[in-house]
Amino acid sequence: MLDAARTLFERAATPSEVSMDQIAAAASVGKGTLFRRFGDRDGLVRALVEAKTTPLLQEIESGPPPLGPAAAPAERLCAVLAAIVDVKIETVALSLAHESGTSSPYAAEGYRATHAVVASLLTELRFSGDAGIAAHVLLAATRADLIAVLVRAEERTRDEIVDGVVGCARALVRRDAGLE
Repeated sequence: MLDAARTLFERAATPSEVSMDQIAAAASVGKGTLFRRFGDRDGLVRALVEAKTTPLLQEIESGPPPLGPAAAPAERLCAVLAAIVDVKIETVALSLAHESGTSSPYAAEGYRATHAVVASLLTELRFSGDAGIAAHVLLAATRADLIAVLVRAEERTRDEIVDGVVGCARALVRRDAGLE
């Protein structure tokens, strides 16, 4: 069921093009089976997002550099933001569905965990402002709706987007913090 839904979202121009009826047909199950397993469309989308983001979160929490905790804070901050952009580019329609669902993407466990890491890194880098708010600002630059505009409407490359997001991170921290 998840594979069928993932394929439909990957092929969709917008998340609204993907219905539970289409997912059920592609998975060769009844629509009721989807609802019993996932509760609703948002539950299915959350399961798909978790399947994609869990390995990334594990690498951020305990993996090797540049994403893991042993990396220098500046290197890690840039790597974390770049990895999030990569996931959003790879899964833009799915990410749009997740971020526009009935539950807030900011309440998702993955967002909270990533936010905590980014805020902690900003603190380590001696960011002089509110690291929690700054982390939200940086992560807002990785939202799927923005990524969709950058990729689809503005035809920006992955490198242009990553450079822009990382550039924002660099601008937020002091020069002596090691990001420049």
